[in-house]
Amino acid sequence: MTRLTDLVANINDIYWYGVIAILVFAGLYFSVTTLIVQIRMFPEMLRTITEKPSEIDSGRKGISAFRAFTISAASRVGTGNVAGVAIAITVGGPGAVFWMWLIAIIGGATAFIESTLGQLYKVRGKDSYIGGPAYYIRDGLGWKPLAVAFAVIITVTYGFVFNAVQANSISESIRNQFSLEGAGSSLIIGVVLAVVTGLVIFGGVRRLSAVTEILVPVMAAAYIVVAVVVVIINITEVPDMVALIVGQALGFREVAGATIGAAIMQGMRRGLFSNEAGMGSVPNAAATASVSHPVKQGLVQALGVYFDTLVVCTATAFIILLSDPTFGGEREGISLTQNALASQVGDWAIPFLSVVIFFLAFSSILGNSYYGEANINFLRESPRSINVFRGLVLLAVVGGAFGSVDLVWGLADLFMGFMATINLVAILPLGGLSVALLHHYLTQKAAGRNPVFHRDDLPQARNVSAWDGTDPITRLHVPDSAHGVKGDA
Repeated sequence: MTRLTDLVANINDIYWYGVIAILVFAGLYFSVTTLIVQIRMFPEMLRTITEKPSEIDSGRKGISAFRAFTISAASRVGTGNVAGVAIAITVGGPGAVFWMWLIAIIGGATAFIESTLGQLYKVRGKDSYIGGPAYYIRDGLGWKPLAVAFAVIITVTYGFVFNAVQANSISESIRNQFSLEGAGSSLIIGVVLAVVTGLVIFGGVRRLSAVTEILVPVMAAAYIVVAVVVVIINITEVPDMVALIVGQALGFREVAGATIGAAIMQGMRRGLFSNEAGMGSVPNAAATASVSHPVKQGLVQALGVYFDTLVVCTATAFIILLSDPTFGGEREGISLTQNALASQVGDWAIPFLSVVIFFLAFSSILGNSYYGEANINFLRESPRSINVFRGLVLLAVVGGAFGSVDLVWGLADLFMGFMATINLVAILPLGGLSVALLHHYLTQKAAGRNPVFHRDDLPQARNVSAWDGTDPITRLHVPDSAHGVKGDA
């Protein structure tokens, strides 16, 4: 097991330099082409998240913008925000937090591009719309082999590897709280978690989104409130903490055992694992929403990047750094965050955080499972295939409860890098469509209209199937040359 862990770590240390280079290039490129949409349209992000869906069939409402947001947030907001940030700080030092922030701000533009494409190339499914990178790679670029490769990789990554990561953090949290040791305790935790997971995922995307719509906001809000309390208790220490973060990130301040390179690598890896910008996962959730214009989900999912990293990940970083932990040591996960919080507010913090991480990680398992299902449908539309996949997800959950922290996170990094590479190769040539859609959206906003879209408005986008005017939320729009989309992909 140790040799496998070391092998995966060595591959990641080399491969991720290339992944980060592509991520930063894509984020900067899309920031320029969209005129920094992720910053200048922040108020519009808050408005579009409240839009109500129409009926996609008689008597059946579509998935709302907010529900689509919570599906993606369920996957985003989980152990990456708590255990992942702890690992980044112990290995990369406080400067890793700065690089997490930076990759989130840059990645907001990439999230906008990929999620808008996910909406543009969505198709009608059994319970809702369905889509994602596999669909826009196949239909937008005509690269079916690459689309199939992406569908397979995301199914394995989210359905099995990432769900094992979530289960591992839940298991570690519970064992840390109750001082449990041995494989028997891990098995019991894994089996119970698998049973609860099965009750939700076998109910389909509507039951899943109904659960995440409640779990994600409540648990995230509770966690943020406690983090704010920690900041208030240590308010005089906050300026020094921020100076430490920025100083170590830029090389102005040395931290024992943690180099600038480690800070950059850990911060960007953990930031991407958490907010998923550019990785190709979030467009699967964005595609489910019934909205009047593709740009609306692009904006909503860009907001999700900020919520995940600039709010929830920052909450964890402040809890840890204000407790003055040791940097540059052995990797520590959820237990570091638990102990840091307990040192600030009392021992009740350990069971509290166990509850929070359980529900956040559980909601991540649900969101991850949906991403796998969306791509199983792409590969083969078969209820039996979906049920087999769901069964394998439950096995991955049980297995994850046994795994070592280093191995499960190393595998998560490796598969995440594969996904991001394929998705970025696709959205760079397709990104012009999202930019053209943004122009179309802003033209209608400037005219005082609620932006709506029909596929005839974007003739350069080939093989668009969903935007034909049959969804009632888009029927207010009559396409004409006066407000057609200009530009090429």
